[in-house]
Amino acid sequence: MPDATAGAVPPAAAGLLAAIGGTPLVELFFDELPAGSRLFAKLESVNPGGSIKDRPVARMLTRALAAGRFAGGRRLLDSSSGNAAIAYAQLGAALGIGVTLVVPANASRERLERIAAHGAELVLTDPVEGYDFAVDAARRMAEEQPERYWYANQYANPDNWRAHYETTGVEILDQVRAAAGCPPDAFVAGIGTGGTLTGVGRRLRRVVPELYVAAVIPELFPGIEGLKPLGHPGDLVPDILDQSLIDRRLELTLEQAVAMCRRLGRRGLYVGPSSGAYVLAALEVARERRCRTVVTILNDTGERYGSTGMWEVRPRR
Repeated sequence: MPDATAGAVPPAAAGLLAAIGGTPLVELFFDELPAGSRLFAKLESVNPGGSIKDRPVARMLTRALAAGRFAGGRRLLDSSSGNAAIAYAQLGAALGIGVTLVVPANASRERLERIAAHGAELVLTDPVEGYDFAVDAARRMAEEQPERYWYANQYANPDNWRAHYETTGVEILDQVRAAAGCPPDAFVAGIGTGGTLTGVGRRLRRVVPELYVAAVIPELFPGIEGLKPLGHPGDLVPDILDQSLIDRRLELTLEQAVAMCRRLGRRGLYVGPSSGAYVLAALEVARERRCRTVVTILNDTGERYGSTGMWEVRPRR
């Protein structure tokens, strides 16, 4: 996917980087879809790190490497609730970069184990303090030890949204046109760092000025992994988020998201709760607006949520 910037990427990492992106577009079929409406989703779990976060992390790391950000043994530092942390750990290992990640301690066991498997250093924060506390902790570490860390700061790094502008958005346009004969009428996503919504939204709006963009907003607690419940006092709003793109905000609960994940599982798609929330919201948009084509994202694999009880087998009674 990323063009490995001039001479900066070790040959051993080139194959891994090349495997990022180019993910399939799948069509989803539901009885709730109005006649004439089609729903498509990008299957991002097939990326090497198992999520959409491989795309922005690859771009951020390769460009930082080319710019000499890791000279003298400086380590990469950032905060993440899980998927970006896995991408940082995996690609950092492949690129020979030391990685330190600040992660809330309630991240699923599967995520923490995957991060550790790649040799990254984990700094766990109190989950009661919320995800924004982890962001602040990483920022403080970067300020206190600038000689030790390069702070990637995915919330403010423009390479985050540009990765989606140049890859995810372009792929969506090409694939939806090939499948439906027209570009999408609506795009549904959530807000973690704001990179996906901003990058894809800007690319699609460039081609489809009337594109309808809906943002999924989770409840404050327990929330939906990877999504920010914006709109509450003190909430950290990502610097890269282009809020002018958003036509509507759809509030959903974790229970609703998990129920949709289980429905998707019975259709052969094994995804995490943010994906379930996106599909549920996309169905709502399709019903309300009678869109010809709605597109959304299946962010990651359901395999990293087993320990949360999400897939717990319920005995028959």
